[in-house]
Amino acid sequence: MLNIVIFGAPGSGKGTQSERIVEKFGINHISTGDVLRAEIKNGTELGKTAKGYIDQGQLLPDELIIDILASTLDSFKDSKGVIFDGFPRTIAQAEALKKMLSERGQEVSIMLDLDVPEDELMTRLIKRGQESGRADDNEETIKKRLTVYHSQTAPLIDWYKKEGKYQHINGLGNLETITQDICKAVDAVK
Repeated sequence: MLNIVIFGAPGSGKGTQSERIVEKFGINHISTGDVLRAEIKNGTELGKTAKGYIDQGQLLPDELIIDILASTLDSFKDSKGVIFDGFPRTIAQAEALKKMLSERGQEVSIMLDLDVPEDELMTRLIKRGQESGRADDNEETIKKRLTVYHSQTAPLIDWYKKEGKYQHINGLGNLETITQDICKAVDAVK
């Protein structure tokens, strides 16, 4: 199984590159953001709980996310692997993901870190908010999300380096070049 964690600050291109990886390697895509937005749109209890956290620019409780991921992962029959997009976001979540995969006889194959400077992230997110109407893509919420990212999520870089799974990817520039860099990194661990 090819289990990829795609990592980067909000606006780094995780969703775009995930779609390309899914197409290239024939694996499934689990976007915690997409799963949660669907729950919110459908007005489920989970969605209402998640919306409260998201509206404040906060991360959701780990147990909630792990349960969703385990259920989604188990729903993929005969899968070649999965790309985890938007998860893990903390070391505790990375440890929980490692445990959950281990219980299924699997592990993370590689963690791809899409590295983009903060001024470019702000530009991308504000533009995305204007184009998509996503309520969480406004300057105030973006600043909160980036602060949370730097304090809680960035430490995962060192955690995955210690695990021997870390791969830096320059997230600036031509989309094709970024995709090629990702494919080279993934091919090296397949």
